[in-house]
Amino acid sequence: MLEELRDEEVINKVGGRFKLSTLIQKRLVALNQGSPALVDLPTEDKMKIVIQEIMQDKIYLDTENNLRVTGGEAAAGGLPEFDLDSI
Repeated sequence: MLEELRDEEVINKVGGRFKLSTLIQKRLVALNQGSPALVDLPTEDKMKIVIQEIMQDKIYLDTENNLRVTGGEAAAGGLPEFDLDSI
């Protein structure tokens, strides 16, 4: 397990262990579906990328437990948008 997950700071930052696990799960799905990383890390470890995104306040859960990116992006970390008319 990553050492950062044992730190109370990351747990408190998102509002508890359940919200932390929900945020991690949703962001990992988004990264696996092609969403770009929001931090520049010299690693391919997606879990470490997600933890750094949380620690740097790049992602959060809104009041309905939807993944959001700071800066107001509506589809935070979701699937990349495609122009279906060009297909």
